[in-house]
Parts: sequence; structure tokens; C-alpha cells
Amino acid sequence: MHALKKNRPLRRIVLASAATVSGMVLLLSLKPHTTPQIAVSAPATAPSTAPSAGASSGSGGGSGGTSGSGSTSGSSSSKSVAGDTVQTRWGPVQVRITLKNGKLTDVTAVTYPTDNPRDQEINSYALPRLRSEALTAQSASIDTVSGATYTSDGYRQSLQSALDSAGS
Repeated sequence: MHALKKNRPLRRIVLASAATVSGMVLLLSLKPHTTPQIAVSAPATAPSTAPSAGASSGSGGGSGGTSGSGSTSGSSSSKSVAGDTVQTRWGPVQVRITLKNGKLTDVTAVTYPTDNPRDQEINSYALPRLRSEALTAQSASIDTVSGATYTSDGYRQSLQSALDSAGS
């Protein structure tokens, strides 16, 4: 005899209720999808990173915001380069590096996920660790921060693209 025959209405009610409850549990356990925002960051400003000499080089459209006109005697050659914006599962990640005499002196996260309090909590401890690792290693060969895997991967990729653009 079939389980949903009319002579057993209680069984049919129990099965319908169980299916409804199971469906509701599945629907409520799904994480809501948020549309990724297009990352628009301010372009790297070459004049602010150029050495404070009175002459300008005349090539304001340099790729990556490099500065300096080839003279390294006496003046410290410093340049700032922004890496590619890397799309991660939780949002875009982009870093900007500062090189002084070929040495990595600063790494700044320009764009990173901040959509919810959990993103902010994770990045508040992950970004300083990633910055410290990058400055210590002087390369993109840095460890992943536990609990911030996607941000670490995006940070590493953006850092590598910045280093490649800078010619290091």
C-alpha cells in the first residue's frame, strides 16, 4: 500500500510537515548573497612621492606612479606603486608599496573588505600581520594569516603585482 493513500491521513500530514520543516531549515541556513562592489580607488599620485627637487621630469603619465629621473647620487630615490586590485570571495584587495633605494619600506592596504563587522574584525588583525610579514620578507613570499585566507591570498597577489610593476 502506498504511503500517501487516503486511508492514512496522519502519515500524509507528518510527511508534509517534515518536508516543510526541512525546506525552511535549508532556506534559512543559506548565507544571503551580496553583490560585489566595484573597487574604485584613488589613482597613485606621482607628485607626492617624487623627491622634493625643484625640477619636474615632464612625464606625468608614467605607469604605476614611479618617480625619479634616473639620478640616484645624493638623493634618496623613493617611489610608490599600486598593485592590481584582486577580487576575492569577500571583496577586493589592493595594496600600495613604497620602495626607497630598491628596498621595500612601506606596504599599505588601499582596498580591502569592510562590508560587515566580521570583515572589519578580521582585517584589523590580518592587515598589520601581512604588512609586517611583507616588510620582513622584502617580497610577496609571506604566510597566510589564519582566519583571513582570502584576504591573505588577495594581499599576496596584489603585492606581487606591485613588486613586478616596480621592477623589483
